[in-house]
Amino acid sequence: MTASLFDYSQLQRSIANTPLAPLSALIPADLAANVSHGDFARWQKALEALPTLVPNIVDLLTAVRVGEPTQLSLLQREALQQTLMQLHPWRKGPFELFGLTIDTEWRSDWKWQRVLPHISLLAGRRVLDVGCGNGYHCWRIAGSGADLVIGIEPMLLYVLQYWALRKYLPAPPVHVLPLTLEQMPESLPGFDTVFSMGVFYHRRSPFEHLDLLKKKLRKGGELVLETLVIEGETGLTLVPPERYCRMNNVWFLPSPSTLQLWLHKAGFRDIRIVDVTTTTTDEQRRTPWMTFDSLAQALDAANPAFTVEGHPAPLRAVLIANA
Repeated sequence: MTASLFDYSQLQRSIANTPLAPLSALIPADLAANVSHGDFARWQKALEALPTLVPNIVDLLTAVRVGEPTQLSLLQREALQQTLMQLHPWRKGPFELFGLTIDTEWRSDWKWQRVLPHISLLAGRRVLDVGCGNGYHCWRIAGSGADLVIGIEPMLLYVLQYWALRKYLPAPPVHVLPLTLEQMPESLPGFDTVFSMGVFYHRRSPFEHLDLLKKKLRKGGELVLETLVIEGETGLTLVPPERYCRMNNVWFLPSPSTLQLWLHKAGFRDIRIVDVTTTTTDEQRRTPWMTFDSLAQALDAANPAFTVEGHPAPLRAVLIANA
């Protein structure tokens, strides 16, 4: 494989002589050289097999849509699908590539439509997306005019899904790094906007996570926090004794007003609860692109208002705050 497939040199140039320059030390010079994952060779082969195509249309504003169906024959589209399926499961999306729809587990576009009306204009901003997966929301942020979008994601498969998409999207300023928030420089106040969506409840310490997010924002910068919550009064927090929705890494679900209080205590200001929405099995579900169990299998079949463990079914809130 040529080194150019995992080429982060554009990112290096973008952050040189900016407040984000300390991040340069963590940008891999050769991603493949530092990988020991047992499936990496198979994923690498899939990336190598992707056809070289120049899309005649790119839409990142209303969707993540690349190329038109007329650019591929039916057989070529089927071959593209088989190649991309080697990177299964596809969880965040959907994506449209030359008439091929990658129907992901999550309708991440629905979440984006809930978030977008409430955030500051993204044009000209430097943006960090924490736990970005394959970068779906990063592409949408770029479509809204951001100057630079950096996503961090520790799951190697999702980083490689990003590189598969990047093959056909070389121009937008989107870069996904195989990092956790904890691996970044602790103080890096160079971002105008920071997104943390679907990450907060996986962290053992809520205040440590909030502190790390705040230290990535410039003064007055905007935090977009989306997480699982529970209905109830201020002070109420569910701490699942074991699993929640069959996940063993869910540590806490506060009420929205409790989360608002936590943000205040962590030093944020102008804190707004802008959306509270129940997650449905239309928004998160099995598809041909994600064939493992999904939300439906984590809900009580007799009463889907509860999880299989007896907890309230997933409710997600979006809060906006400023550093």
